[in-house]
Amino acid sequence: MNSKKKERELIPLNVAVLTISDSRDEATDKSGALLAERLKQAGHRLAEKKIVPDDIYKIRAALSGWIADTGVNAVISTGGTGVTGRDGTPEAVQPLLDKEIAGFGELFRSLSYEEIKTSTVQSRALAGVANATYIFCLPGSSGACKTAWDTIIAAQLDYRTRPCNLVELMPRLLET
Repeated sequence: MNSKKKERELIPLNVAVLTISDSRDEATDKSGALLAERLKQAGHRLAEKKIVPDDIYKIRAALSGWIADTGVNAVISTGGTGVTGRDGTPEAVQPLLDKEIAGFGELFRSLSYEEIKTSTVQSRALAGVANATYIFCLPGSSGACKTAWDTIIAAQLDYRTRPCNLVELMPRLLET
């Protein structure tokens, strides 16, 4: 009997990137560009990239389209997770989620603490699943996006990650 586990192949996912900002455009959207580049480097496909203002209804409209699209496996948003009056990403996203992945926000803040110390308490980063689509909501800084992608999301969106990952759960997300 062969004691080596069979190596798994990458399962490329279709990932959409949503930048939530009142001030960014394609030329100045460093965080969205970083995420798009990172996911492509990892072997995934950029399904679409959009920039919307920090408005809960515009955020929900963009997300709802991707959640309803069976060709989109995951969405990563950047921006709007702080505590100011215009930061409304969690309020926009939470009603759309079937399930929240609480450990994501907890782990992100723990890892972020190593880089920015107590400033991490200002982040309301979150993740969840809606209609078999994974959704990750990250702060707007490119440093936060790098931390989240490099230390959490890349591994969880990679079928080869052991002992488990979010990709292997995808066939079961719509179970009732």
